[in-house]
Amino acid sequence: MTLFKGLCYVIGVAQITLGALYLFIPQTFIGWQGLSETAADTNYPLAMLAARFFVYGAGMFVIAADPIRNRFWLFGMIAIQAIDLAAGIFYTLSGVVALENSAVPMINATIFMLGLFLLRGATTKTARI
Repeated sequence: MTLFKGLCYVIGVAQITLGALYLFIPQTFIGWQGLSETAADTNYPLAMLAARFFVYGAGMFVIAADPIRNRFWLFGMIAIQAIDLAAGIFYTLSGVVALENSAVPMINATIFMLGLFLLRGATTKTARI
């Protein structure tokens, strides 16, 4: 297994796990993150967010199998991680979220984004994506 495929699988599992947490125990998961409790009706948009985590998580397994054919989705995940990192930086620097609550997600976003970007060319000897 290549590093690229391994990273895709790790990201896929992480996304599916996030989806399950936001769908089945959203308030508990928010508490685990050290974030403020939200109103119960916030669980509805969190469930919609969970659906996207599930689909992109499964999509990471598809990307791992054929990154050239699925390069649009590969670059989509790179963009998602970049946006996640930018949001983390913004909300941390503005004082809305404490660094101890945002550090792990921002580190993960950085590793996932850079890893996918840097390893994407190693997926095949004949094509660059």
